Amino acid sequence: MEDSIQVVDYDANWSIQFEQEKSQILNALGDAVLDIQHIGSTSVPGLAAKPIIDILVGVEKLPPSPTYIKALETLGYVYQGEAGIPGRHFFRKGMPRTHHLHLVKLGNEVWENQLLFRDFLQHHPDKAKQYEALKRKLAVQFRLDREGYVQAKAPLIEQMLSDARAWSKQCEASG
Repeated sequence: MEDSIQVVDYDANWSIQFEQEKSQILNALGDAVLDIQHIGSTSVPGLAAKPIIDILVGVEKLPPSPTYIKALETLGYVYQGEAGIPGRHFFRKGMPRTHHLHLVKLGNEVWENQLLFRDFLQHHPDKAKQYEALKRKLAVQFRLDREGYVQAKAPLIEQMLSDARAWSKQCEASG
């Protein structure tokens, strides 16, 4: 049974929930974790979001070993494979979902895009509000269709990623 999509107002506890989960993941995976970041809408202060904490875990090698998969399963995660995104191994936790864990090679394209999108939204409140408005609309339209929801957001995300790349280059040039 798939859980429904709900977009809720920003909750300052999301950053606390991330830190708590980060600690558990670091304890479970140890030195395999090179970096761990809070991503997705719950990482953007003030932005409404699905109340699911997205966690980006950077490692040296993929795919994850059975030992790492087992360690994450003990924390309640369910391994989903690449789930349609090459270079990312996806784990979900809870039903309804509470956490998404994206295991990637540190510095790969998925890693870079996730951090760039987060940073862009954090520095551009107008774009964050535009994204929020679309998410709220789509959450009603695709309440029980997670795949449809994700696909309907994709064009705006791609446009914002393009804007974010230009912004990043501008920041590099001026700084």
